[in-house]
Amino acid sequence: MTDRTHRFTRPGAGPILLLRFSGDLTTKADATRRQMTRRLVDNLRTSIKESGRPARVTQSRNRLYVELEPATTGGPSDEAMVARLGRVFGVQSVSLTHAAAWQSLEDVVREGLAFGLPFVRGKRFAIRARRMGERHEVKLRSAEIQEQLGTALRPESAGVDLSDPEVTIHVEVDAELAYYFVAKQRGAGGLPLGTQGRAVSLLSGGFDSPVASWRMLRRGVALDYVFCNLGGRPHQLEALAIAKRLSELWQAGTRPRFHAIDFDPVSREIQRSITTRYWQVVLKRMMLRAAAAVADRIGGLAIVTGDAIGQVSSQTLQNLAVISRATDVPILRPLVGDNKDDIIEEAKRVGTHDLSEKVGEYCAIVPSHPATAARLADILDEETRLDPAVLERALAERSEFLLPEVDLAGWDDAQLCAKTLLPGETLIDLRSRQAFDAWHPPGALFLEFGMALRAYPAFDQGQRYVVYCEWGLKSAHLADLMRREGLDARHVSGGVRELKRMVEEAGGA
Repeated sequence: MTDRTHRFTRPGAGPILLLRFSGDLTTKADATRRQMTRRLVDNLRTSIKESGRPARVTQSRNRLYVELEPATTGGPSDEAMVARLGRVFGVQSVSLTHAAAWQSLEDVVREGLAFGLPFVRGKRFAIRARRMGERHEVKLRSAEIQEQLGTALRPESAGVDLSDPEVTIHVEVDAELAYYFVAKQRGAGGLPLGTQGRAVSLLSGGFDSPVASWRMLRRGVALDYVFCNLGGRPHQLEALAIAKRLSELWQAGTRPRFHAIDFDPVSREIQRSITTRYWQVVLKRMMLRAAAAVADRIGGLAIVTGDAIGQVSSQTLQNLAVISRATDVPILRPLVGDNKDDIIEEAKRVGTHDLSEKVGEYCAIVPSHPATAARLADILDEETRLDPAVLERALAERSEFLLPEVDLAGWDDAQLCAKTLLPGETLIDLRSRQAFDAWHPPGALFLEFGMALRAYPAFDQGQRYVVYCEWGLKSAHLADLMRREGLDARHVSGGVRELKRMVEEAGGA
C-alpha cells in the first residue's frame, strides 16, 4: 500500500476526493484485485493528466484518495473532477471531502462541527461514522463519533432524524485523518478498463451501438471502433463524433482507434449479385467479416454489436443465427434483450444521445420485403455470386483515426481549409492508390493515410502543403496534426469534388 503519512496536512492543499471500489473489484481474490487496482490507478492518473489539473492518487485497502491541487481560473472545478473520475470504470462512487488530522475524539468532533454546521442548520440530520482500519490503529468507535458529533450539531438543527434525514453528515476515520462529506456521487462501477482484453465494436452512429459499446467498456473490455460507411462524408463525420465522445468520456487509460471502411462498393456488389430479400442479411454478414478482419489485425478477441432481438428485420432470432455464422470470432450483443426506449434512456447517461439523435438513416439497401427467417444454406448459395475482392479492397483502403488525437472542432477552423490552390504548394493525395491512378491534379503526390500520420513530423518546414482525400475527413485530421507540428498545411474540406472545382478555376487538368 502507498504510504499516506501527513500527505494531506500541508498548508494550501486542495480538496480530497474519496473514491470507493466497485463491487466487482472488491469480490476478487487478492492477486486479481491487486492487478485490477493497479490498472484502475493508472487509468485514474491518465484521466487526471488529461484534465489539466494536477492531483495525486494514493490508496488504502478499501479506498482511493485523490488530492487535488487548488483550482485555477479556467481549469476544471472540484465538481467537474468528481464527475470526471466517476466515469473511470472500477469506481463505485466519489465524494468530495474535507480532511483533517486528528489525535483524539475531541479533534474529530470539533472539525466535524465546523464542517457540518452550514449543512444542518435548520434541517433534520443524521451522522454516519465509519472507522477505516484495525481497532489498534483507530482507537475510536463509530457509535461514539456519531453520538458526540450529533450532540454538538443538534442545537443549530431541526433535530436528529435517523430514518429520513434531510442531510447526512458522513465521517470516515483512519489512523491519521478524518474525512467529512455529505454526498456520494455514483460512479460507473464495473471493471477497470483494459483488464478484460480487447475487442472491436461495430459502430453505426444510432442509439444502440454506442450503448452496447459502453456496456462492454464497463466490463473492462478495451474497444476500437469499426465503422462501415454507407452514407459518405456526413455519415462518417457523425459516427466519428460519437466514437470521439465515447473516447473522451469513458476510455481513459486506452488509446482507441476508429476504423472507417467505405462500404458503398460492398453495398453495390450486394445489390448486383444477391436476391433482393436477402440484401440486409448479407450486408450484416459482410460487416461482421470486416470487423473480424480488423479484430484479427489488432488482437481483438470479440466483436461487439448493438443488435436487439426483433428490433428490425435483420435482427430476428433466425436471422441473427445466420448472420453470426459469417465469422468464428465471438460476437457480444449486450443489448440483445433490451427494449428500444430503455436503450435511448441509457444513451442519455452514456452521453451519446444528443449525437445519435441527429444521425440520419443511411442504409442504401432496404428491400420492400426483407427476409425475416433466412436459411443458412440459401445465404451461402447467394454469397457464391459475390466478388470477394470487393470487400478485400475496402479493407485494404480503410482509414484509421487515433481518437485521442482527433480534434473535430479544429477541423472547422477557416485557416485549416483551402479555398484556392496557390503556386508552389505541395499537393498530397490521401486516397487509395487506385483512386489516385484514376485521377489526380498535376504534380500531386500519393501518400497512404497511415503512412502520412507517421511521416508528417519529418516533412520540410519550408514547404506549403495542401492535403486532400475522398470527403475531407482524413485530410482535416492530417492538416490539423501538421499545423500543430508547425507546418504550413491546409486541406480541401469538400474532398475530391471540391478539389476538381479548384483545379478547374486554377486552369489545371
